[in-house]
Amino acid sequence: MSKMSGLKFKVQPGGKLQGTIRVPGDKSISHRSIMLGALAEGVTEISGFLQGEDSLATLNAFRQMGVEIEGPTDGGVTIHGVGMDGLTEPDAPLDLGNSGTSMRLLSGLLAGQKFNVTLTGDESLSGRPMGRVTNPLGEMGAEIKSDPDGTSPLRISGGAKLTGIDYEMPMASAQVKSSVLLAGLYANGDTCVTEPAPTRDHTERMLNGFGVEVRRDGSRVCLTGGGSLKATRVDVPADISSAAFFLVGASISEGSDLTLQHVGMNPTRIGIINILREMGADIEVLNERVSGGEPVADLRVKSAPLHGIEIPVDQVPLAIDEFPVLFIAAACADGETTLTGAEELRVKESDRIQVMADGLTTLGVDAKPTPDGIVIQGGVIGGGAVYSHHDHRISMSFAMAGLRATALIEIEGCDNVNTSFPGFASLAARAGLNIGEES
Repeated sequence: MSKMSGLKFKVQPGGKLQGTIRVPGDKSISHRSIMLGALAEGVTEISGFLQGEDSLATLNAFRQMGVEIEGPTDGGVTIHGVGMDGLTEPDAPLDLGNSGTSMRLLSGLLAGQKFNVTLTGDESLSGRPMGRVTNPLGEMGAEIKSDPDGTSPLRISGGAKLTGIDYEMPMASAQVKSSVLLAGLYANGDTCVTEPAPTRDHTERMLNGFGVEVRRDGSRVCLTGGGSLKATRVDVPADISSAAFFLVGASISEGSDLTLQHVGMNPTRIGIINILREMGADIEVLNERVSGGEPVADLRVKSAPLHGIEIPVDQVPLAIDEFPVLFIAAACADGETTLTGAEELRVKESDRIQVMADGLTTLGVDAKPTPDGIVIQGGVIGGGAVYSHHDHRISMSFAMAGLRATALIEIEGCDNVNTSFPGFASLAARAGLNIGEES
């Protein structure tokens, strides 16, 4: 269980965002750097690592399996890799807290080990669907038992002989794709995954960086089992999902001019920029470069009048984690914004469609949930008390709403913000948000 410390954000109305900031490192890339660094031969140096609870859960899991890891110190981590077969059996279940990424990716990575291991998590994680990874892993020969309803704890039996499969994913999910590919490292023959829509490709890029050949043909990705990983350097870009709160905040608050440094610009992740630009946002991409196989850039965003749009369906998988804050942008836009094709949002850390609709309604915004999306009429944001259901992205989204609110917004259940964005309130306050914390 996570500690429900009852942390509250109190945001006074008004303010604008200015200056230059760097948000914490990318969560997806931080997780993967630990996993691949641990299995590599040699010493992997990581900079820009996200010291949030989710990525630290992954780091601690590998420590429990005998990997020597120094840090993190100011985003620096040194991993003494143990090679593909060097992990050892942990003496207790691996507690992954609130992190769905850790659980889904580790279930693939651990399916081919020689030892038994149990994966557990907090109450929120224990309610999230795991069948989407245990089913394809089972097809490969993995022995994984979940609870009868397909949720964790997951009990993985060691010594299973894995065989590569050609898997057509029923839904677009980078976590499922990554889990199957990581199991494929331990499988006989080729493992291929075909995705119905593009999803983040950090796993493929990083596997390449560690010396594993990943072949892509259209929407199909393949690798051959039995290889090894070579240690490398990883410089983690700033997380675009964390930058998203500031992209929206600066767009909606008059007089804002904010620069976000070293933001990851992976093409599978920039839906937030594409959607905001379509709504009329003023976002400039500067100083584009490549860092450790990942494109990065500085983003300069100035306030702009936004208008409602029908969110293009092809952008939905590219912005799946950013919708809570995009709903705030929609509430501040002129006219109606419609989202469809996003049923995945209902099985995130919370049912993000319902929770955001409830909060927006509390603040006087016309927000109508649909089975796979939402319809929001732009208007005036009032004050009130909203409950985040201990979902980090909900908490931070409603904090940004304060920039346009007419009265105080109190957000309850902000204890999980540290899973993805440690220091959010102080960084936001430095940029110009009138935010205070209360526990």
